[in-house]
Amino acid sequence: MKYQAMEGLRHQYPLPPMCRLLGVSTSGYYAWHGRKPSRRAQQEPRLEVEIRAAHRRTRETCGPERLQKDLAEHGVEVGLHRIRRLRKKLGLRCKQKRKFKATTDSKHDLPIAPNLLDQRFTADAPDRVWTGDLTYIATDEGWLYLAGLKDLYSGEIVGYAMGDRMTRHLVMQALFGAVSLRRPAPGLIQHTDRGSQYCSHEYRALVAQFGMRASMSRRGNCYDNAPIESFWGTLKNELIHHRRYATREQARREIAEYIDLFYNRQRRQARLGYLSPAAFMQRYLQRGAV
Repeated sequence: MKYQAMEGLRHQYPLPPMCRLLGVSTSGYYAWHGRKPSRRAQQEPRLEVEIRAAHRRTRETCGPERLQKDLAEHGVEVGLHRIRRLRKKLGLRCKQKRKFKATTDSKHDLPIAPNLLDQRFTADAPDRVWTGDLTYIATDEGWLYLAGLKDLYSGEIVGYAMGDRMTRHLVMQALFGAVSLRRPAPGLIQHTDRGSQYCSHEYRALVAQFGMRASMSRRGNCYDNAPIESFWGTLKNELIHHRRYATREQARREIAEYIDLFYNRQRRQARLGYLSPAAFMQRYLQRGAV
């Protein structure tokens, strides 16, 4: 460290006085100056490039742990402490979180389903429990509403639909899409909040038609539907809050790309052993085929 400090000051002050002041010899300084950088130091520039690339590849959403997994998958083995140090040196940070407030229209006289989950957010296989909800995105044309369904086992968004009105037909469209994609067996628990769209006779009839069991959160308790609420927060923190949409169609395209290509297929989740939902499902299917 002394020699490095002297290197930075040698054009301002004579070398011998600096050596006397710091208690080192001039021969020691010249020996240090002519020494080749250590192997670790030689690795730093390449690691900085790799970490920058991984940061961009993961859309600036990964902390050191998930970044380490991404780097390893691309052939770069590096410790967490070193990643933290280099991220700090390079000024790399995850996109900042913002508070998210969910709103639900539960002031209605429609029938309510019992809460079958009671905040037990576990499933031993895919397509046993889906959690559903609605959210909204601001555009210059007005609100864009998004209905989604999340599989509790894999964390995958199995169905979604977007529209300019928050209606029962929107949530029915999301459910149709999920069923068309996954073809779940009868008995799946379809858990939502008490919003009028989910309590509507048409939606409840569709749930029954697919052989599903309806489940609903308690009034005003967002924690009863935490998995899908967590996804809304992730979507908004990593995408929506960093964009301004001129049109609903622009928002539709970017949200669909985020869900289909990034969240389901690339974004690693600690709960899944730092695998993406698609990779986690692939591992499940491979085990079942053995």
